[in-house]
Amino acid sequence: MAKIAWACSSLIVVLACALPLATSDPIRTDGGQVAGAPGHNTAIQVYKGIPYAAPPVGDLRWKEPQPAAPWKGVRQALEFGAECMQVPYPEGSLYYTPPRPTGEDCLTLNVWTAAKSASEKRPVTVWIHGGAFTRGSGATPTYDGETLAGKGAVVVTINYRLGIFGFYAHPELSKESPHHVSGNYALLDQIAALQWVHKNIAAFGGDPGKVTIFGESAGSWAVNLLMATPLSKGLIHRVIGESGANFNRRLTLADAEKSGASFAERQGAKSLADLRAKSAEDLLKAGGQFGVNIDGWFLPRSVADIFALGQQNDVPLLAGYNQDEATSLTQPLSGGAQAFLAQAKTRYGKMADDFLKVYPAGSDSEAAESYNQAFRDTTFGWEMRTWVRQQSTTGKSKAYLYFFTRNPPGPTAARYRAYHASEIAYVFGTLNPPRPWEDVDRALSDKMSSYWFNFAATGDPNGKGLPAWPAYTTADDPSLVLGDKIEVRHEVNKAGLDFLDRYFAAQAAGNR
Repeated sequence: MAKIAWACSSLIVVLACALPLATSDPIRTDGGQVAGAPGHNTAIQVYKGIPYAAPPVGDLRWKEPQPAAPWKGVRQALEFGAECMQVPYPEGSLYYTPPRPTGEDCLTLNVWTAAKSASEKRPVTVWIHGGAFTRGSGATPTYDGETLAGKGAVVVTINYRLGIFGFYAHPELSKESPHHVSGNYALLDQIAALQWVHKNIAAFGGDPGKVTIFGESAGSWAVNLLMATPLSKGLIHRVIGESGANFNRRLTLADAEKSGASFAERQGAKSLADLRAKSAEDLLKAGGQFGVNIDGWFLPRSVADIFALGQQNDVPLLAGYNQDEATSLTQPLSGGAQAFLAQAKTRYGKMADDFLKVYPAGSDSEAAESYNQAFRDTTFGWEMRTWVRQQSTTGKSKAYLYFFTRNPPGPTAARYRAYHASEIAYVFGTLNPPRPWEDVDRALSDKMSSYWFNFAATGDPNGKGLPAWPAYTTADDPSLVLGDKIEVRHEVNKAGLDFLDRYFAAQAAGNR
């Protein structure tokens, strides 16, 4: 011990001692060898910034991902890769994180593992971050994989193209595609990352035959889409969705191409070469709305139709949403009860009276609460219940539904309550300062991370020491409430979700 203390007292060696120590046993991937470093828990080895596809720059902008170039020697996987191009959350946002380098060269992933050998075949969890498909990265501190890795998983987080870079469609792009499609590049990136996992994760002690994809918000949209697409067949074996699905979205490739052509005209671009010559920063500043399209290849038909026909990847599903999704995503209701009543009549027409029976507005305060609940149920609750219902109806694998109700403590707790994405820190066990976490939070986090790990390991979240979580059936409509108390509750928010069933069915019938 004296010799070690003396060695670290010299300037050169002090600097070396301050750096993370790479493992002395590099892991070989299909691209080359990588060396990681211990995490805060030194039993966990962490590998950061591993490329899973070639940089989508130059002529590869708006093309499906291509294989990453192999490297020689040992790649020191000690730093996260650049985040994909995005406009960051503003300071003061609940979702703000300190800025990190960004760029188009961003298709990297990160691995946490406690495995000591390649033969351990641990369950693998692949996290797909949220951020409305416009923001976020796999390096966000809340997504640190040490807790789940400590429970036995091999944890992977990924970056994927965002915004215009991930979803831009154009007739000329479809012509140059071998599949005659364009857009959906972000989702093809995710497929490429899953292919990398399938080829390489055994070297990290993971089981390529036991891969769980999980994500929140847009990440949950993504796992819903990956469960629907035939392109992920054999790559995913369980699915966890947290607050997001796509049963009420039907953008066609033709409409996406039309929107993309209009965007090009506004930019004065006369060709794809002109668009590809523009800087990433200029494209980002140009704005525009770009999203998932039904292209006939990644999505042969709408998600709703795929599940209705039983054509989804039939794997176990765990899904749910939070009690107060609206509080961090919307501005407070302006105009009180009168404004809410007017909005209801405009949106729901002949069904407005039915809507107001479920979401009453007898006072300004009642209207404000109904406003939040209607947003939650319309945007998230209906989607998540529909997802587990469809899987339990047309699939053979079981589905499980949760409802998260815990208000994270702190000075904003009364305002935001169980807000959108507040469950993530509990799942990952990243209850970090400065929020003043309490014993009830730590206990809930331990149980939630155990449910998620058990599900990844077996397709069933239940396990020793955990309250029983029944599989979903339409007849019983059970949810596991994850809050100050964990308990099974039946028919959560049933009146609102049943109204939305009728409303969306009437909308679909009117569009036929």
